Amino acid sequence: MKRTGEKKRERARGRPSNIGAGVLQDRILDCAERLFSERGFAATPVRRIAKEAGVNPSLVHYYFGSKRDLLFAVMDRVLVPMAEAIAAMQQSGKAPVGEIAALMIGMADRHPSLPKLIAREVMLSSGETQEIFARDYAPKLGGALPGLLAREQAEGRLTADLAPGSAALMLLSLCFFPFISRPLSEPHMGVSYDREGILAFSKQIQRVIARGMKP
Repeated sequence: MKRTGEKKRERARGRPSNIGAGVLQDRILDCAERLFSERGFAATPVRRIAKEAGVNPSLVHYYFGSKRDLLFAVMDRVLVPMAEAIAAMQQSGKAPVGEIAALMIGMADRHPSLPKLIAREVMLSSGETQEIFARDYAPKLGGALPGLLAREQAEGRLTADLAPGSAALMLLSLCFFPFISRPLSEPHMGVSYDREGILAFSKQIQRVIARGMKP
């Protein structure tokens, strides 16, 4: 799923000489992830991303190609490892629902802007980005969950009256929506998003799973 336009050169114009390429790329991706989620893809110029990352705009294009390539590089950085983890569960023959939830919460905790970005640019939008996401990401991520849950159900590790598709959607909602709703849930509902708060939230989700999905 990798679409970055990264080139193999020793130096690029505008790159600070005392910072490694990997560090700069992560800094650019971090800024792009946050700005795309806050302002939207169309309203975020590469120049703004470069300014916040402290690099020349030409370096952003040098590493990632077009702005749309950068958007998918932001997604690849997080979603490719997630897809690989889900594929490993498929191959292992066992996918504990608690581990699936922990995988998703861990991703959202490390990259809290990404759920909002995906909701904004994929779920609530249409066009090329949604089409590419539906083709390249969805089948290996959320689209793989009903099959995993159905197998767990067949093995007796989930309740027999569970609808795998609905259960998969519920898991996605439980794990990702709190990070999308943070601007309101933090000040108005008293939800804490610090390390302790995320841990408590994760434990609550595990309790919901244990009481509502397991035999």
